[in-house]
Amino acid sequence: MIPRFIGQRMTGLFVTFEGGEACGKSTQVRRLVRRLEKQGRTVLAVHEPGFTEIGSAIRQLLLHARAADAMSSETELLLFAASRAQLVRETIRPALERGLVVVSDRFDDSTTVYQGIGRGLDLMFIKVLNEFVVGGCKPQRTFLLDLEVKVSRARQLRRVRPVGQRDRMEWLSDDFFEQVRRGYLEIARAEPDRVKIIDASRTEDEVEDMIWNEINGVLS
Repeated sequence: MIPRFIGQRMTGLFVTFEGGEACGKSTQVRRLVRRLEKQGRTVLAVHEPGFTEIGSAIRQLLLHARAADAMSSETELLLFAASRAQLVRETIRPALERGLVVVSDRFDDSTTVYQGIGRGLDLMFIKVLNEFVVGGCKPQRTFLLDLEVKVSRARQLRRVRPVGQRDRMEWLSDDFFEQVRRGYLEIARAEPDRVKIIDASRTEDEVEDMIWNEINGVLS
């Protein structure tokens, strides 16, 4: 499926990474970018929420501001959507129009599982909202880095964070993240051509090779 917008043809390749906390998305994004660049491809790596100036301000409010402890699920949903809408129009769409490979650490599947399935918000409304926000820009390939919640927790404990920096999403309950994992797997079963499940418990090198084998199929 070629990313496109009304009246415009997208010539680039759009790849997204999804998964629960500490599943290795950021590491594998960096590794994939390096391998693509070695092939001579021009690559843009982005992340959610954030990346744009507006998105960064939203990220701070969503994840790190103390005031966010009182945030309603509905507010959280709309803030994530606002960050993504800016990212698509300011960064992703122009890059795809120029023929770049865009690799994103999270995209709209995250909203479906975190705010829809995890928070229990209306999935039909979220589907419509996601379609409005991405404006027809959908990834050709999504890598779901699947990891058991207990393994995810152990990895989180080993993370080194700046003093005083906290991420309120990471420390939601295990039950919440079990629902998130099930939600991701349901999406993968519903869209097997787009979403490829990767066993994130394997070594970083093994995960990288599995991802590269899939990407080669898309590139060819």
